[in-house]
Amino acid sequence: MHIIPSIFREYDIRGIAETELTNEVVEKIGQAYGTFLKNQGITRATVGGDVRLSTPRIKDYITKGLMAVGIDVIDIGIVTTPLFYYSLYHFDVNGGVMVTGSHNPKEFNGLKLALGKTTIYGEQIQEIRKIIEENRIALSEKPGKVTQENIGQAYIEMLTSKIKLGPKKLKVVADAGNGAASDYIVPYLEALGCEVIPLYCQPDGNFPNHHPDPVKRENLVDLINHVREEKADLGIAFDGDADRIGVVDDKGEVVWGDKLMILYWREILARYPGETAIVEVKCSQALVDEIIKLGGKPYFYKTGHSLIKAKMKELNALFTGEMSGHMFFADEYYGFDDAFYAAGRLLRILSNTDKKLSELLADVPVYYSTAETRIDCPDDLKFKVIEKIKEEALKQYYAITVDGIRILYPDGWGLVRASNTQPVLVARCEAKSPERLKEITTDLKQRIINAGLEDFEWEY
Repeated sequence: MHIIPSIFREYDIRGIAETELTNEVVEKIGQAYGTFLKNQGITRATVGGDVRLSTPRIKDYITKGLMAVGIDVIDIGIVTTPLFYYSLYHFDVNGGVMVTGSHNPKEFNGLKLALGKTTIYGEQIQEIRKIIEENRIALSEKPGKVTQENIGQAYIEMLTSKIKLGPKKLKVVADAGNGAASDYIVPYLEALGCEVIPLYCQPDGNFPNHHPDPVKRENLVDLINHVREEKADLGIAFDGDADRIGVVDDKGEVVWGDKLMILYWREILARYPGETAIVEVKCSQALVDEIIKLGGKPYFYKTGHSLIKAKMKELNALFTGEMSGHMFFADEYYGFDDAFYAAGRLLRILSNTDKKLSELLADVPVYYSTAETRIDCPDDLKFKVIEKIKEEALKQYYAITVDGIRILYPDGWGLVRASNTQPVLVARCEAKSPERLKEITTDLKQRIINAGLEDFEWEY
């Protein structure tokens, strides 16, 4: 049996479901991961999955693999990834598998693997691969057992015990994108006391209406239209496994992740002045400016939800987030990325003010930016190209180099970094004026081409 090494990624195991995550491959991964858990003294694990068409099959075979090495499995059914994270606390287990392709195309699927109360990444994922390649799987004479549990109601009750809305009644359009949020989002928002207009809240692994990825504007068009037509207070969208949030304000304008964080930081830094605020390198200068204004200490860090969660624990940080919509609250929550909880925190802010969402953000300075632009670059060259760009740029400019290089130009910045999950470089620029943005994009583009890559077009 051949297992393609490239399915073992930085944050998870991921591949094309029918050709790379075959029954035999998934069962073997289950055996290897089960062996990994047993080596840590762990003998129980939860297993959940999203709504993708391949998920029930993959879930069955990962369970089969875990049981073969003596792991007892609690099958929690169709769940969001945050609900899966919550299961680790609810059942007090230190292992688990979430079968999800998240926001990837529908032919993909993947496995998020837990150790303790968080998911493994980097070298620990490669260790699962090595256990298979080095034939270190420890089959058990006494196979594990499987039990079925449904904790959807317990999860909603936990959320509503942590979040109480203020006096203002809110009208919310909720777009589940036919993903894993579909069965849970309406009962949750109604339990909070909101008037809910559901959009695509029927689970369907074909994703017939739009792809469940709220980072892309084209996936928010229907949500924008419904918010305007219904005169709703806001619209909230979720990715395929509901660990990322997308937000549209009362005017139908998209509130991207870094702007959304400004609202959360205003609430948190008012209560915890002087706290360290982790800022993902892709985020707007407007967020940095706001954190400083609020008395926080900006701390630039790498892109990647697993990396950020680990850094939060190390710094004992209260909150951070990513441009992509992952939001991590540790001030009143568990610290894992949960779009339902992030939605609740936003609704709490809105329900305690007479201002509309658009008005709350009206004083945020306008910066002009590109979208994240992906530039093809082979995996074996990515980091060499970054080093070349860094070497030249640092002769001229100050820069942040925690993840690629964020060149600090006068009146703006330009970032180029190596993707952790694809053979691409990711670039983004921002400036105080459209004219300055053009100058910065021109300069950074030339630096990328000079480092050996072909010409490309900026995305906006």
